[in-house]
Amino acid sequence: MKAIPTAIPDVLILEPAVFGDSRGFFLESFNHRTFKSVTGEDAVFVQDNHSRSSKGVLRGLHYQIQHAQGKLVRIVSGAVFDVAVDIRKSSPTFGRWVGVELTGDNHRQLWIPPGLAHGFLVLSESADFLYKTTDYYAPEYERCLAWDDPSIGIAWPLDAHGISQPSLSVKDQQGRRLLDI
Repeated sequence: MKAIPTAIPDVLILEPAVFGDSRGFFLESFNHRTFKSVTGEDAVFVQDNHSRSSKGVLRGLHYQIQHAQGKLVRIVSGAVFDVAVDIRKSSPTFGRWVGVELTGDNHRQLWIPPGLAHGFLVLSESADFLYKTTDYYAPEYERCLAWDDPSIGIAWPLDAHGISQPSLSVKDQQGRRLLDI
């Protein structure tokens, strides 16, 4: 597995070794020893999640104010633009974001440490999104950062994928700006 740094140093793009031939492919999606050696993180994952969304769905930007979750995310089919925003007040990269295209074909994963907001936009007709978390989902502590907060300025690739307006849940429509959280 190879780790690729991003503009937020502890957010990493992970590229697993993929072994393929005319019959298909094999990859090791997670191995604790390998993960620790390439990220320096000794993360213990306690929950696996799977979501399926259609084109234009934007989920996020979610975070928990207690029981912050580190997330290891990947796509098994389809394509998304995956985003992490640093909302750790004492961080030198506070308010910065990184975005990465994750697809079922490129097999990339994104490691998002605890304390960051996370979201994604579905670019393909549908996408199956899998993620491991380092803490349990705690709905009473979940919050949402506004996906279109101008102070963050995320360059969502809407036009490039023929998406005029993202499809948002009621919760995500009520996301708050960084200055208000």
